[in-house]
Amino acid sequence: TKLIKEFQKSVMQAKKQDVKIIIPGQMVLAELLWINKIDRLEDIEIIDNELALADIATLERRLEKLQRSAKANKADEILLGKTEVMIEHLSQGRPARDIDIDLPRDLNLLTAKPIFYVCNVAEKDILGGNQHVEDVQKAIASATGTSEIVLVSAQIEQELSDLETEEALEFLKDLGLKEPGLHRVVRTGYRVLDLITFFTASTKEVRAWTTTRGTKAPQAAGTIHSDFERGFIRAEAITYEELIQTGGLVEARAKGKLRTEGKNYEVLDGDVLHFLFNV
Repeated sequence: TKLIKEFQKSVMQAKKQDVKIIIPGQMVLAELLWINKIDRLEDIEIIDNELALADIATLERRLEKLQRSAKANKADEILLGKTEVMIEHLSQGRPARDIDIDLPRDLNLLTAKPIFYVCNVAEKDILGGNQHVEDVQKAIASATGTSEIVLVSAQIEQELSDLETEEALEFLKDLGLKEPGLHRVVRTGYRVLDLITFFTASTKEVRAWTTTRGTKAPQAAGTIHSDFERGFIRAEAITYEELIQTGGLVEARAKGKLRTEGKNYEVLDGDVLHFLFNV
């Protein structure tokens, strides 16, 4: 009973996330899903099935309401048909992301979310993987049409945590790595979700903000505060690289490196922005 409650809790938490990261072969998942052995492919299959069942349960609850309202509401009648199609699709073992059906976002279907996999490997396998990684890659490519895998070595990450910055960089270099595994996981998550980072800077602090690629300047300003978007006038912009080269915002402004951008400007990854607004 305790395990069932824990799994239900994990499903509800997953509904709040924008992306699913699956780590096959981990003991936490093994305990949670009643597996007493480590089988990476079986882990993936069980997780996929459990998430699909959770989605079906969500859709069936909505279906009951639609069956009552569809008789008097044309829009609900159309949605009823779409919901039935999605339930059938999921029942065949296929995720919601594989079918183009427009359903309400508040359903928050787990199998509609983008996904990537993290494989924990030994230090010696961090660059090229191993047979287990190849098996996982083949399995997910066949099932999902993607092979988005990030290799991470828990052993390496543990050793890095005990080192000073310079020592850690040297250790990574000796392994043929440019950055820690956690950084690769974050970068992959950003890429899968199509996210970018922009910065705001003052004499006291520099802050990083996350937004979706293609976001216009006013909406990016709204990421910081709704007043910034509501009263947006313009933005002063410079790339991170240019800012470093010029030595800072004061120097960049003096050298005429700051661009003035309006409401239609699409914020770029690495932009440093100063928003002017009036409310």
